[in-house]
Amino acid sequence: MRFALWRLFVFLVAPVAVGLWIYQAWIFALGPDPGKVLVDRLGLGALWLLLITLAMTPLQKLTGWSGWIAVRRQLGLWCFTYAVLHISAYAVFLLGLDMQQFLIDLGKRPYIFVGALGFLGLSALAVTSNHFSIRRLGKRWKQLHRLIYAILAIALLHMLWVVRADMAEWYGYALVALGLMLLRVPQVERKLPRLFRSVQPG
Repeated sequence: MRFALWRLFVFLVAPVAVGLWIYQAWIFALGPDPGKVLVDRLGLGALWLLLITLAMTPLQKLTGWSGWIAVRRQLGLWCFTYAVLHISAYAVFLLGLDMQQFLIDLGKRPYIFVGALGFLGLSALAVTSNHFSIRRLGKRWKQLHRLIYAILAIALLHMLWVVRADMAEWYGYALVALGLMLLRVPQVERKLPRLFRSVQPG
């Protein structure tokens, strides 16, 4: 099967960070509040995977290698998985599974409400990331999956409210996101193969 080893590699590498963080929490290497650290790292992991997923199409346009697109859906599902773990860790470690407190936070804390919106959007994309949904929805499938751009904006807004003390980190993620969006501008996108050829040695 084409790209089978490449898909397997991505499948094996994607969860490594989670395993490392759980191990660090187990040996008390995440500081005095490991639950909070896990929540934050899982959220950042979801954002990283969202950005990597969005990078697959520009990379394919740039290099002409279809292997990038072959793992795009898998990366998107790993992004959703990290988001599920992020919310689960928040519910367990910060709320103590108190769903009433979650509803209070949802109404009082804008970043919780925005994060919940982003998660609902990711859920819609994850549920429809299969061949049956593609056939069933037809042209509407592409329209639905353009939600990923809104989800990226929501994720950055969520992060902005969470890490207001370290704006430099947020600016880094925002610049990467902006770069990925610029690469989707048709005039830029058409020039990507020529740009790649121009930087090749020889």
